[in-house]
This record gives sequence, structure tokens and C-alpha cells, in this order.
Amino acid sequence: MLTALLDNVALQIMLVGALVGIASTLVGTFLVLRGTSMLSDAIGHSIVFGIVIVWLLTHQQSGPVQILGAALAGVLTVFLTELLVSTRRVKKDAAIGLVFPVLFSIGVLLLNLYARDVHIDTHTVLLGEIGFVWLDTVTLGDYRVPRSLLSMGAMTLLNAAFVVLFYKELKLATFDEALARALGLAPGALFYGLLLLTSGTAVAAFDAVGAVLFVAFVIVPPSTAYLLTDRLWLMFLYGIAVSIASSISGYALAVAWDVSIGGMMAVMTGVFLMLAFLAGPRYGLVAQLLRRRGQRRHNEIRTLAVHLYNHEGGPEQGVENVIRALRDHLRWDAAKAGRVVQRGSDRRLIVREGEALRLTPQGREMAREILDPSGRSSE
Repeated sequence: MLTALLDNVALQIMLVGALVGIASTLVGTFLVLRGTSMLSDAIGHSIVFGIVIVWLLTHQQSGPVQILGAALAGVLTVFLTELLVSTRRVKKDAAIGLVFPVLFSIGVLLLNLYARDVHIDTHTVLLGEIGFVWLDTVTLGDYRVPRSLLSMGAMTLLNAAFVVLFYKELKLATFDEALARALGLAPGALFYGLLLLTSGTAVAAFDAVGAVLFVAFVIVPPSTAYLLTDRLWLMFLYGIAVSIASSISGYALAVAWDVSIGGMMAVMTGVFLMLAFLAGPRYGLVAQLLRRRGQRRHNEIRTLAVHLYNHEGGPEQGVENVIRALRDHLRWDAAKAGRVVQRGSDRRLIVREGEALRLTPQGREMAREILDPSGRSSE
């Protein structure tokens, strides 16, 4: 099986893309729920600063030291952002917009001043090229394994371990930070740990999909899952499913249309988000329209039931409880009046006898509940 994987370039590319998506979803879900998902964009840009600083200190272009240094640069971004926000003179979104361009520009400046001959390309860091991951390999025994496959596999396992070990604490800190602090769970430390993993994931991903596309995987699959469910564990499952589906479909379409593979994977995350926005079973636009339509139809039947009940048994019943009276008193045209009467009849709330309309016991009970919800009239 391992031999088949390493001999299949397409499978390697799709697997790396899926791992990037899965690792990003595991940390991105909490960022989306906390309303701080754009911190991933800030981290994705500021890691350039960390990468350059690590090279200046150690002359290492890859490895765990570089990942740690870049991850700390991401945490520095968040720390400086929170520091600006604490002054109460700058809002959080503005603080993010101030901090990460500064760190990114310093990183680019240092890169051009001191590392012109080093293979650290800002274009590669930001955009990457997942189509070439199979060329950069390391030897493990008798196999040559893509470096990105190992790094993203390790980050996926690390992120998964963090989420599993601190699931309850992260959940409580996300939804009720005050209670988490009162229980001594240190929500601030958990948040910075989450951001440290986010930074590490960004660094591990930039060789494959680039920091910009990493941001798409961090934000879009969890946002898609958020539109599909209110359960946290289901959000993880849906986000992971979207990441895998985006990787597979993005690669297939990129090959078919001869376009950027990483770019098409990111586009597919947007496609799945749009599908969830339109056709989600609970929060989707179509579902909301159908619910509003159903509620409107239900209210029309309720209005008709109350109208018939108010005139039932009175001297004006023969004039009021007929179809033509609905046009005069309820302002319904003939077509709408006919539709509402038919729906009421189908639900066994109304009986039509020629032009006359009569409530059934069920329809009469509905009208009573509307007019006297407390049930005092039945006492």
C-alpha cells in the first residue's frame, strides 16, 4: 500500500491537500467559533518574519527549529494585537490590520537585505505549489517520502491530540470564557496554545499550499460546518469531510482545466460553503425560505380558523363564513382564498359545503387556542 501511494503522484498531492485541510480544520473550528478566524490570515503573513529571523540566527531553512520560530512569530502577532486592543484606542480588526503588515514587511525587508541568495521566496511562502510536493522527498528506509506529507501528517496528529486531550476545556473556554476562568482552566493559555498550533500548521503548510491558501482551509471548511450543525463534534466531522472533498475535487478539476491545483482546492472550499449557505438543512437560504413559506401558509390557515370561529353560530354566519367574504374581510383574492381553504380542508380543519365554510372540531380547537392560549375559556 505504501509503495502504491509513493508511486502515485496524484494521490500524494490529494493526500497532502487533505492533510492541510484536516489540520487546519482542527484548529480553525475554534477560531471561527471565537470570531477570531482572521487571526489566521495575520499569522499566515507574519510567519515570513519568523522564517527570516530563524535563518539569520541558525542558517536553517527547514526543520523543527524553523517551524518553532515561525510559530512563535505567529504568537507574537497575536500578543501585539491583544496589546493594542488592551489600550482601548484601537479595535481588534484594526489592530490585526496594523500588526501583521508591519511584521510581514519587516520580514520581506530582512529577506532582501540579508538573504538575497537564500532560497526563501515570499511568493512561495504565500502561494506555494502543491503540484510539486512529490519532488521534495526525504529517505525513510527504502522509501522516498514527500517532505510535506511527513510535516503535514505530524501537524495533523499533533492538532488532533491537542483537541482530544483538551476538548472539554477548549469547548468551555470557547463558549463561556468567564466560567472557564472561574473554574481555573486558564482559557488564555489554551487560546495561545491553539494559536501556537495554528502558526505551526501554517509553517508546515506553506511549502505545499502556501500561507494564503492555508487561510482558506482554516476558515472555509469550519464555516461550512457551522452552517450545517450546532454540535461541536459534528463541526469537526463536516469540516474534515469538506477538506477531503475539496482536495479531491480541486485536484480533478485543476487537471481537467489546466489551472493551479492549490488554487482550485481553495475554490472548491468556497463552492462547498456556497452549497451549505444555499441548501443547508437548517441555516441554508433555501431551507429558511421554505420555513418562512410554511409559516406564512400556517398563519393563513390560523387566520381563517379565527375568522370562522368568531362568526360561528351568530346571525351573520351565513354571510361571513363563506368564501366570498374572505375577499372582502381578509383582503384575499379568489385564488388565494381557494388555496387557503383547500389547505385547511386537507388538514381536516375546515369543511366546505358549497360556498359555506364550517370548522371541524380540530379547527375549532385551534381557534380557541389562538384566542385564549391560557385555556381559560375551556374552564
